Amino acid sequence: MKAFRPSVRRLAGLLALFALTTSGVQAQAEPLDVTASFSILGDMVREVGGDRVRVRPLVGANEDAHAFQPRPSDARQIGSSALVVVNGLGFDDWMARLARSGGYKGTVVVASEGVSTIEMADDDHDHDHDDHHGHDHDHGHGADPHAWQDLGNAQRYVANIAAALAAADPAHADSYRANAERYQGELKVLDAEIRAAFAALPAERRKVVTSHDAFAYFGKAYGIRFLAPVGVSNNAEPTARGVARLIIQLKAEKIPAVFIDNIADPRLIERIRAESGTRIGGTLYSDALSAADGPAPDYLSMMRSNFKVLHEALSAP
Repeated sequence: MKAFRPSVRRLAGLLALFALTTSGVQAQAEPLDVTASFSILGDMVREVGGDRVRVRPLVGANEDAHAFQPRPSDARQIGSSALVVVNGLGFDDWMARLARSGGYKGTVVVASEGVSTIEMADDDHDHDHDDHHGHDHDHGHGADPHAWQDLGNAQRYVANIAAALAAADPAHADSYRANAERYQGELKVLDAEIRAAFAALPAERRKVVTSHDAFAYFGKAYGIRFLAPVGVSNNAEPTARGVARLIIQLKAEKIPAVFIDNIADPRLIERIRAESGTRIGGTLYSDALSAADGPAPDYLSMMRSNFKVLHEALSAP
């Protein structure tokens, strides 16, 4: 029997078809490049996107988005992205300028779209969230931007991210939706746990002071009264009158603890602690995750860490 020997032309055609097929598989396997404005959003995108996304947050762990100074490389990064994810509500308006300078023509996903917001009110930098208000002129917006501090709002963030990824990569839409559903389930479980734990504490114990005004949503969702010497941005300066008034309030109401913010200068809180006699209850994570080896390397861990630190301090005799 004569052996089959394909012609040179046929062999070349087969090789070309194989190369085209292989390159197509490789192109499909290439993950989406996604730029997120800060670490918390970056983690949410990773949870929903899984191995189908390659995420780079511009403001990293333990970094303050209010003080972020973009570099030319950041604009280039956005320009080459398949998707850009921002918080919105005035928190990261600088992303729009970076996107324009980087020549980005794609979709900018506003993760907070559709959340129930808390309005900010000017009260001379003495911030009492018993009425769930805050203030900072730097944002130029009426809404407090820290909506992710409520796990209910975080579920809306996840839904918005999943919808955007599905639109950008329809071939893997089912995977994004499944990841989002699984993640939202984890958020709901923690949300219920936090609500039950704080509801069991007496109302007079549920009062704390934090470095800056970033926990209004947490306070409203879980029944905690937050006070802060400075506004929504760490760049805001506290007034002497506001700090003095806060110290008097701490003593009068016997507020059990003050907390250090992971992105804030701790010296102001230390001064308030020393002058009021209140103890420091621990570190809270407001606008950024911790390093990978810290207690808040991802959003779910961050919310669990904040909950445990607050609950331990408020439960202590």
